[in-house]
Amino acid sequence: MGTSITLAASDGHQFGAYLATPSGPQRGGIVVIQEIFGVNRHIRAVTDRFAEAGYAALAPALFDRAERNLDVGYDEADIAKGRAVRQRVTYDDALRDTAAAITHLQRFGKVGIVGYCWGGNIAWLAACRLSVAAAVGYYGGDIANLLNEVPKAPLLLHFGERDQHITAEAVARIRAAAPAVPVHTYPAGHGFNCDERKDYDAASAALARERTLAHFAAHVG
Repeated sequence: MGTSITLAASDGHQFGAYLATPSGPQRGGIVVIQEIFGVNRHIRAVTDRFAEAGYAALAPALFDRAERNLDVGYDEADIAKGRAVRQRVTYDDALRDTAAAITHLQRFGKVGIVGYCWGGNIAWLAACRLSVAAAVGYYGGDIANLLNEVPKAPLLLHFGERDQHITAEAVARIRAAAPAVPVHTYPAGHGFNCDERKDYDAASAALARERTLAHFAAHVG
């Protein structure tokens, strides 16, 4: 369904992105922010599914600043590779590229953003710093360390109750710091939305998607 395009950030950096557009009426745009594994098969599939729901969906390759075309799986070597590349991409640079993706989608109407894992942190920061109509974050492990930033856009967060990386105490701190933000938890582990990971939980993923689409329907279109 999708196609590969090239975008340019405000500092001149050029980077890849995967764009999927709906075949019927368009409801607006959704920026899809990757996990640490790059714009891989799963993220492209997620992007396609937002297009199927009526949104022009765009997944920017935010790791292109450190390593172009990163596309890895989920074994231990892939996780180590993704973590190493992540360390070489700052939040400021990631948001610079995210802003370019938002600008590209504005031709379709209002623009929302959704991010997974590392991308969940970017979704939080985008809600705080960038011009988006709505944001959704899935299991962003660093959000609890970014609570000095205040979301300005309608925001929704999803976490797994069995997440071995994000503690219940961290989720409680997020709830306390941002009481206006709906925070949903699910009987699942980290990465429960990804059907290629061992922690995939179909029921939790389906419910989170239902809530995510309702959030975007209310605020994006």
